[in-house]
Amino acid sequence: MSNPAFFNFVALASLVPAALVSLRRDQQGKDGLFFAVLGVAIAGPLIWAAVQLSDQWRTGLSTTLWVIIAGSLVLFGLLVATVRQAWRLTPLLLPYLMLLGVLAALFDQVQGRSLAPEAPLAWREAHILVAVATFGFFTMAAVAALAGFLQERALKTKRPTSLTRALPSVADSETLANRLLAASELVLGIGLVTGMTTLYLETGSMLVFSHKIVLSILVFVMIGALLIGHQVCGVRGRWAARLVMVAYLLLMLALPGVKFVRDVLLS
Repeated sequence: MSNPAFFNFVALASLVPAALVSLRRDQQGKDGLFFAVLGVAIAGPLIWAAVQLSDQWRTGLSTTLWVIIAGSLVLFGLLVATVRQAWRLTPLLLPYLMLLGVLAALFDQVQGRSLAPEAPLAWREAHILVAVATFGFFTMAAVAALAGFLQERALKTKRPTSLTRALPSVADSETLANRLLAASELVLGIGLVTGMTTLYLETGSMLVFSHKIVLSILVFVMIGALLIGHQVCGVRGRWAARLVMVAYLLLMLALPGVKFVRDVLLS
């Protein structure tokens, strides 16, 4: 990595075409151009994250953010290929991931802490993979919830915008958000189990009340309650969307947020 600034710029620039194409007025949908720019958007962060992790797993804030971006885009690509209206989340997802990319570039020089060597490498890698999937699913769930929130507000005020016209309908947004939340809850539950097992292999204790663990458990409980409430009481709409976005904020605080405080503010 002779020039990290250049690679950061290229990875960040690869997201721009997809963000712009998603706002086309003609809204051709999932045409060849859309898939081409989405492929570029996926390849840029994915290659840059792979380059950073090619020799060893890095725990710095910048690498963590690029891994989250790459994982979210890979899962989004799979979602677009299998769910009819998922591509309409692009106008919200890509600008958000670009913002994360800017933060990753700004904190590129911040060094993370080394991983504890006690846990088996394969087990740690499995836990990391589950964590990346968790962030990917939750990112898309939060974006879908935000899309539903914006659409519902536009309908109530009778003031649609070019952005809301490009997003999925309220019903489609809620369906996407609920499905993604269910997947997120499952993957997060697996992540908690693998995380506690890794912690036990490293320290001999199954549970340590660190900020990361406490926030992750809180998110798990919140989303579980929301899913149950949706099935039992029909909880939906702007209140549910707000809860999803709060849960996502707590999840981001659990890992990138803790890394920022530890490696940037307290270093």
